[in-house]
Amino acid sequence: MSAEYATFGLAPAMRAGGVLADGGYQVHRDFMDFIVDGRPLLFQLSDLDAVSPLASDIPPAIFTRQVRGLLLEAEAPLPGGRYVIYGCPECEGLDCGAVTAVIERDGGDIVWRDFAWQTDETADLELNGYHGIGPFRFRAAEYRAELERLLDDDEARPRRRVLLIGARVAVLAKLAAALRTIGIGAEITDDATRIPADELRTYGAVAFGRAVGEAERAAVRAAFERAGVEAAYVDGLAPVIPLLVAQIEHALDRGPVERRRLTGLTARAGEAEVTVTSACRVRLVAYRLDRLYRTHTHDVFDGMLEPGSHRIPLDGRAVKGRSFLVARAMGGVLVAPVVR
Repeated sequence: MSAEYATFGLAPAMRAGGVLADGGYQVHRDFMDFIVDGRPLLFQLSDLDAVSPLASDIPPAIFTRQVRGLLLEAEAPLPGGRYVIYGCPECEGLDCGAVTAVIERDGGDIVWRDFAWQTDETADLELNGYHGIGPFRFRAAEYRAELERLLDDDEARPRRRVLLIGARVAVLAKLAAALRTIGIGAEITDDATRIPADELRTYGAVAFGRAVGEAERAAVRAAFERAGVEAAYVDGLAPVIPLLVAQIEHALDRGPVERRRLTGLTARAGEAEVTVTSACRVRLVAYRLDRLYRTHTHDVFDGMLEPGSHRIPLDGRAVKGRSFLVARAMGGVLVAPVVR
């Protein structure tokens, strides 16, 4: 086994949820990703839709147990000293498949080795092993320090609630319902200045409707400043629920920009430009408002993209008039108006 050391770190990451074009939805998950040699380990696993066991929405006792397990302070949950590194974002079982690895002490070091895709109690390395990943040797002190800070750091658990402010109550109610469906808390108010500071500190974002004036927006920002909390502020582009959900999810993304997969989206009448940092599947959906303010939805692209910037043609019928694009990839979502 190689004696060369890899660096170990943790960084906030997100599995983007959302209201999908077919009427379905996928759950929003925030988690801490493993950063090996400065790069998210998940990026080495192609376009895997998965989260680490260090997810923010699991009960504190279970979260602590997951950390203690990775610290080798508890017995491995799977035979052969194997631990789940990434699992299904929708459930907890192995039935959907999980990335596992042996985690062990080797002298004064911690080693992760024999990565595999596992769907039952036993891993078949010959058939389902990730032969190009690892082994990774970490300095135990660095490894332990990164994991132990999660046990004392409240910021490891993001504020997954959103405050909705606007004049169109019916739209806000539908938006709040959609956000709650995918796992994001949402509340509606007409005066944030009356909300106690302790409650304001539970919100990670504020979404403003288009009718909210600048004076009211400034009062909301001042209320959050007095409460000593930084929140992301979202200006709703249009009364289209999937579009607003995507805007809010992007605002809640705490992952460092340099470690995101989906980093750029612009759109003109004839094409979109999408930038990704690693190979991944990208889906583009166009939302168009007609003269009667009815919403029209068009799937315009769904495919794998290699790292870099890509120009994607847009059907003129899908983006005529007032239109917007939503780009989704594993771990991120971006929104852009179609500029003419």
